Amino acid sequence: MLFGKGAFMRLLSVYGLGLCLGMSALAQTIHGRDGITLPPPPPVQVSPVYDSYFGTKIPDSYRWLEDAKSEETRAFIDQQNTYTARYFKQARIRPEVVAGLERLEQVARWTLPIERAGNYYFQKRLAGENQASIYMRRGWTGKDERLIDPAALSRDPNNSVDLADVSRDGQLIAYRVRSGGADETTVRVFNVKTGKILEDQLPAGLYWSVSFTPDATGLFYTRTNSQGSLLYEHVLGTRVVRDTLLFGREFHGEPLGPIDLFMSNVTDDGRYLVVTIERGVPARRVDIVFRDLTRKDAPFDVLVWDLDSRFSAIYARGAWYVKTDYEASMGRILRADPGVLPDAWKTIVPEAQEAIDHFSIVGGKVYVTRLKDVISQTSVYMLEGKSAGAVSYDGIVSASGVYGKTTDRYGFFSVQSFIQPPTLYRLDTVTGKRDVFAQPEVSFDSSQYELKQVFFKSKDGTQVPMFIAGKKGLRQDGSARLLMTGYGGFNVSMTPEWSAAYAWWMQQGGWFALPSLRGGGEYGEHWHEQGMFEKKQNVFDDWFAAAEYLIAQKYTSPEHFAIVGRSNGGLLMGAAMTQHPELFSAIDCGYPLLDMLRYQSFLQGSHWTTEYGSSEDEKQFFYLLKYSPYQNVKAGTAYPAVLFFTGDSDTRVDPLHARKMTALMQAASSSGRPILLHYSLAGGHSAGVSVEQQIQDDADELTFLWTETGRAPAGK
Repeated sequence: MLFGKGAFMRLLSVYGLGLCLGMSALAQTIHGRDGITLPPPPPVQVSPVYDSYFGTKIPDSYRWLEDAKSEETRAFIDQQNTYTARYFKQARIRPEVVAGLERLEQVARWTLPIERAGNYYFQKRLAGENQASIYMRRGWTGKDERLIDPAALSRDPNNSVDLADVSRDGQLIAYRVRSGGADETTVRVFNVKTGKILEDQLPAGLYWSVSFTPDATGLFYTRTNSQGSLLYEHVLGTRVVRDTLLFGREFHGEPLGPIDLFMSNVTDDGRYLVVTIERGVPARRVDIVFRDLTRKDAPFDVLVWDLDSRFSAIYARGAWYVKTDYEASMGRILRADPGVLPDAWKTIVPEAQEAIDHFSIVGGKVYVTRLKDVISQTSVYMLEGKSAGAVSYDGIVSASGVYGKTTDRYGFFSVQSFIQPPTLYRLDTVTGKRDVFAQPEVSFDSSQYELKQVFFKSKDGTQVPMFIAGKKGLRQDGSARLLMTGYGGFNVSMTPEWSAAYAWWMQQGGWFALPSLRGGGEYGEHWHEQGMFEKKQNVFDDWFAAAEYLIAQKYTSPEHFAIVGRSNGGLLMGAAMTQHPELFSAIDCGYPLLDMLRYQSFLQGSHWTTEYGSSEDEKQFFYLLKYSPYQNVKAGTAYPAVLFFTGDSDTRVDPLHARKMTALMQAASSSGRPILLHYSLAGGHSAGVSVEQQIQDDADELTFLWTETGRAPAGK
């Protein structure tokens, strides 16, 4: 369909893609709260490109900003960063934010340990350090020994290490090295006995799994690129170019494509190499195959194949145990027989009313962590399915599930909440006794805060839960600031977990809220499906209903309402600003997906077509167009203050989304509120930046949100 001038201008006014429609906004002085003023945003070139989708022609005024390496784009980034810096130089509260975050962040932190041959291997970051090191503790009461110190590997404080695997005898450690927040890593091997790093190094790439062979003479690893995933075996001491391809490209007469991601692991007894193939992210289907490592050149056998359900498997004491949502939306545990369809498998733990969040087998017992209204509960079963008690927790918490080997006596788990920093425990699977493995000393008095859960109705009548936290006795008259975050996608359950940034917000007297939006896994696969594809609007409707509930109950008011979300949560922020800008005063939109007509063409975007769909499909194009934030910006709208947060090291969600949306929103908004781009040259989607860098980044975000939810000056 071709448009005449009148029809074309109407299209521009609907989708906010307007060439010069937003230019009038450029003439006005920008007013932040707390006396901050800025000149108009830097002028941005408008060069429309037109795409035709099934007879509908869509213009894109800032297509040129998709090229991250062009001189013009780099100049745009520099100008925007300079403009944003002018804002933060005037923000009087920022030094206080930095000081508060340093008190909360500059403390010792640990990861759950891996036990091998009686020793414990884990990561620990001491107070004052920028990155965590890899440690070993000899026995339960032994002294912690630092093995890998990232500061000794590089002068760049944004280089980090991550423990990937430990050999069965505890003598070799495989670890990843990451630069900034990029997803790509290199892989190295450390000899504990000699204290030396081996010459072996896997080059930078996306490694979904790294594990030692049973005899520790090599590594199994899966690496993913634009063509898909491949499983290799690397023999230590040989060149990587000679690594043996074990699995990939095709299996069982079916090609494996670009969105088919898989990972491998070796069973705890060393007998089998297991490959789990996830078809897309989230996986619409999961296949599992395995190879008997005791038989030379044995073929891969099928555990489960070609069923549109999700499976995960553990091999223990001569049998396969599988968690699945096959004919069980909330999940169940089955004992599997290879070569037999799941309908014939024996049920060990039946489906319950609560969704299974995690399952493991440690010490010959099955540990199943379910979410009862998004609050962790862990039940224990014998391998034949008989109940064997529970792991109890106090109050509203998020528990990690119990981690450990099927053959070990001890397992490990963590417990935390929005008002409780994480505590790490060792669990005796025989006696049920737990001991504290590690507990950070954080400057936060949990007894002064409360965490509760409420339920509200969404637009279609669905009951949705929400966590609310704040200081005890905090007034509820609409005058308090409130920060709400959410995600709503990819079957990810958003549970109450500790965050220094959210703790700082509450320490200042603000409320914090997290609604459990559809699209997540909080109530099983059905809850997830209610927020996918053409039902994505349910996620946004849940979000708006949560905001309206908080306003109606006088936790806050639109003037004091801040929201934050990243990645898929960044898409949520985009929908919030374009669908209901009147509900919010300040939005932090981090590493976001925003142009939903083109997302699948960049970086890892094609993997997510199993969640969103693709504009290349006619039916999916129309519902994507209806909510895609970039195509729904309307010129002349009074938008709230917005901070777009991204950076060059985001190799998962292309930063082009934030660049284009910044330019478009700055041209379209008539509110005179700041629309800023915070573009990091070090940070990215994954964790890995230094603590100091993280504090500075968090301080910018919190400063913006706190400032822009203060009382507006008279006449505004």
